[in-house]
Amino acid sequence: MTEVLHSEAARCKVSVTTGRLSATRLIAHGAEGSERDLSNTPRSPGTARPAPAPAPVDPLAAVRQDEGPDVDVFLTGTVFLDIIFTGLDHAPVRGTESWATGMGSSPGGVANMATALRRLGLRTSLAATFGDDVYGDYCWEGLADNEGIDLAPSHRAPGWHSPVTVSMAYEGERTMISHGHAAPKPCVSAAERPRSRACVTSLDPGRLEDWVRQAHAEGSMIFADVGWDETGAWDPDTLADLSFCHAFLPNATEAMHYTRTDTPEAAVRALAELVPIAVVTKGSGGAVAVDGVTGETADVPSLRVEALDPTGAGDVFMAGFTTGTLAGWPLADRLAFANLTAGLSVQHFGGSLSAPGWREVAAWWQYATRCGGQSEEVMRRYRFLEDLLPTGGHEGSLRRATPTIGFRAS
Repeated sequence: MTEVLHSEAARCKVSVTTGRLSATRLIAHGAEGSERDLSNTPRSPGTARPAPAPAPVDPLAAVRQDEGPDVDVFLTGTVFLDIIFTGLDHAPVRGTESWATGMGSSPGGVANMATALRRLGLRTSLAATFGDDVYGDYCWEGLADNEGIDLAPSHRAPGWHSPVTVSMAYEGERTMISHGHAAPKPCVSAAERPRSRACVTSLDPGRLEDWVRQAHAEGSMIFADVGWDETGAWDPDTLADLSFCHAFLPNATEAMHYTRTDTPEAAVRALAELVPIAVVTKGSGGAVAVDGVTGETADVPSLRVEALDPTGAGDVFMAGFTTGTLAGWPLADRLAFANLTAGLSVQHFGGSLSAPGWREVAAWWQYATRCGGQSEEVMRRYRFLEDLLPTGGHEGSLRRATPTIGFRAS
């Protein structure tokens, strides 16, 4: 069996997917309105706009220009506190108590994508509403102070508690239970959105935000995915706004439903008629893509890994692909890198804090080259990493999810 590296000193057996995994999601929405006074001035612990932290690799070093934007990627969305249980033998059974062998807490929701982008060396800016509670403190400080994400477009909402998701991983799948109230007005807008090389968004029927159109008009590359259609209609009009997008990355089920096709390969060809770059993730089958800008096509298998927690793997895949696209890599290298980063992420707890950095990428490649365990095909596919990875030391260990938010970063 092929093996991949979990750390420089330990080997990991290999089994996973890089696409978004199927999930059951149960949402408990809070009652509208609140008796709390929301008129106070929001407070913001930590630093809203941190100084860029030095990274061992700047993937965009070759394309940066003095007149270019300071921010590489802008995104907006909801930040959750994620509590993840792993090691369950089966799904929870009604009327019983189940004990998990593992537990982790971390910022979740849009924080998954923001952290994955930042850990790969992209200058990332996030617009989100943060709760005025301990969970909000934890998420704000973790993203701004520890990860170096620009939160200048974000704000704190006094009296509003942070949304929470509990995720239970078992049998290669996950079930999520979430609770949260609608963010009080004013909700986060992109009025303070910085100019950026790229933006990340999600398509919804008739709901493309004005800021996306504005960013597109300014020359930003728009990378989009799409949410699961609970109605089962899979209305093709949902994809009408692909004309504003540079790249679209649905999973195979979503892509085939929206394009009325029978295979991921047929789906990606159909999507390539609507958007410059179309990518369809195929789970354990990897990903297939068509780049109409360069004329390239590629179908790259995933690295099989033993998954501890699949939360956020799709976000990490998208972050890896976005990094390679902004850096101008060949299409096959972009898909391979996205597969690798997603595969490394599922070997840790939590969505945002499971994302790998260049240290983990370098450790995987060093182990593969020095100790073997990979096929000749895999080694050829990832040979491009030799020109990217630093020859000296790497950044210190990344923060990982812990069972409590009470431990403070050292």
